[in-house]
Amino acid sequence: MNPDLALLNPPEVPDSRRDFLVKKLAVGFALAVSPAGAETITTNTDGLVAGEVRVPAKDGAIPAYRAMPAKGKKFPVVLVVQEIFGVHEHIKDICRRFAKLGYFAIAPEMYARQGDVSKLEMNKIISEVVSKVPDAQVMSDLDFAVAYAASTKKCDVNKLAVTGFCWGGRITWMYAAHNAKVKAGAAWYGRLKGASNPMTPKHPVDVAASLHAPVLGLYGGKDTGIPFDTVEAMREAVKAAGKKANIVVYPEAPHGFHADYRPSYRKTEADAAWKELLAWFKKNGVA
Repeated sequence: MNPDLALLNPPEVPDSRRDFLVKKLAVGFALAVSPAGAETITTNTDGLVAGEVRVPAKDGAIPAYRAMPAKGKKFPVVLVVQEIFGVHEHIKDICRRFAKLGYFAIAPEMYARQGDVSKLEMNKIISEVVSKVPDAQVMSDLDFAVAYAASTKKCDVNKLAVTGFCWGGRITWMYAAHNAKVKAGAAWYGRLKGASNPMTPKHPVDVAASLHAPVLGLYGGKDTGIPFDTVEAMREAVKAAGKKANIVVYPEAPHGFHADYRPSYRKTEADAAWKELLAWFKKNGVA
């Protein structure tokens, strides 16, 4: 048996998980976005160690998807932060794509305590689960994912990047301001401004001056959910704070242009943005 497979169920994880409503990751695609489109990309696991793992947290175990090369060690680490639909097949595939490039990629389920969104319609995802997920919990759980990565002895957490999509795009900016160890971030069409509430007291534009790492922002010019003036406000906030960021806007792209399993997918812009991300990570020491 490959010894790496023992990492799928590390013994230090407590068995008691009464506070976690999500104990296993979703299989396939989330109901709200099914069926998958014809252009869906499927990355195989050849040459990889990939699968579900449990990330120890102070109050239980967070289910997560992890992928890395089958051979070698000291891989750079990339946190992959889910869309609003949770860690479903598309996010798992993103992890495998990174692993094929030599990364240790991990996507923890950010709604583990609040509920399983994989079988919910969009309106219920927001009202019943996402609205109850506090930023403080998300930041802490991403910290636990980094600690888990370090515990495997397979990667170099000093080479740490974070990327996220939609809901996770906003979190990418926030985590780059939270964790001083992050070396690079890439935020895909994440919300930048919004009303403050107990769950989300601040937004990316509010923490621009606190960014620890350079962030690449990838946005669509035809994104009806993220007003262009908020993108410009973020650009100005980062500039005023003297922080390093590069916000790229693809004029003809809608929201979700990288989501190859959905009608919003735009291959030309998605491919160009992926190349931007890889170059950004390399430029900032995460490769």
